[in-house]
Amino acid sequence: MSTASSLNDFLRSRRARLRPQDVSLPEYGGARRVAGLRREELAQLAGVSVDYYTRMEQGRVANPSEAVLDSLARALRLTEDETRHLHQLARPRRTAGSARPQPPRPQKVRPMLQRLLDELHDVPAFVMGRRMDVLAWNAAACALLGDYSLLDPAERNVARITFLDPAARTLYADWTSCARENVAYLHLQAGQRPDDPLLASLIGELSVKSQDFRRWWAEHPVQDKTSGTKRFHHPLVGDLELAYETLRTADDPDQALITYAADPGTPSHDALHMLLAWSAPAEQATP
Repeated sequence: MSTASSLNDFLRSRRARLRPQDVSLPEYGGARRVAGLRREELAQLAGVSVDYYTRMEQGRVANPSEAVLDSLARALRLTEDETRHLHQLARPRRTAGSARPQPPRPQKVRPMLQRLLDELHDVPAFVMGRRMDVLAWNAAACALLGDYSLLDPAERNVARITFLDPAARTLYADWTSCARENVAYLHLQAGQRPDDPLLASLIGELSVKSQDFRRWWAEHPVQDKTSGTKRFHHPLVGDLELAYETLRTADDPDQALITYAADPGTPSHDALHMLLAWSAPAEQATP
């Protein structure tokens, strides 16, 4: 995962989605050889020279200032997540020494997050770690999403399940939206951890095995996982609309507690409780 090539892809994709009229620039007659803004147009908007911007897009500016990056972000109308991603790609954290980067130590669920899982009997919840790995879960999550204990630990990964498990395309009523969100989150992770060989391996595997992943990865979407609504089509109870929240601890943002809940008094609330009642009691599972 070269940060130089990732920066090039990201900046070019963001230039391509803007037209001169979008940023109050005159559009001269004649065919444009590139989609979106030209390099010179973006350089003008950001207040930098064309040569400087060209070298930055090519990954040949070693340490651009935060002010320049913020100016580019404004010119490109980047979101907060995209702006943070731009900073990470343009100013990557350097790995100390010249030795080949080693993968981080395997994660174990934090004790407090495990305690929360144990208490959430009526709320489907799981703990997601680096690379979207599923570190722990409760029985309610198994009832809604499938039994993670039946998977090999290496296969317990949200993105891998979404793209490579055929059942996921049926379970998620808005599968395309969910899958694209996973791609966007993995791009954010790749910008934060360009030297993570396991993350690179996951991205490579999904690119080879899933045409959808490969196509959407090339678009370079970027989005953090926060909160929202997901619609499910469950084989036992039918349609569900559930709100999800992503809760991270301040001192360990690499682990997130993901919870799902339905609004009281709604058909989804009744269906979820029916599903949990039907599901046989099971012990909390961890790897």
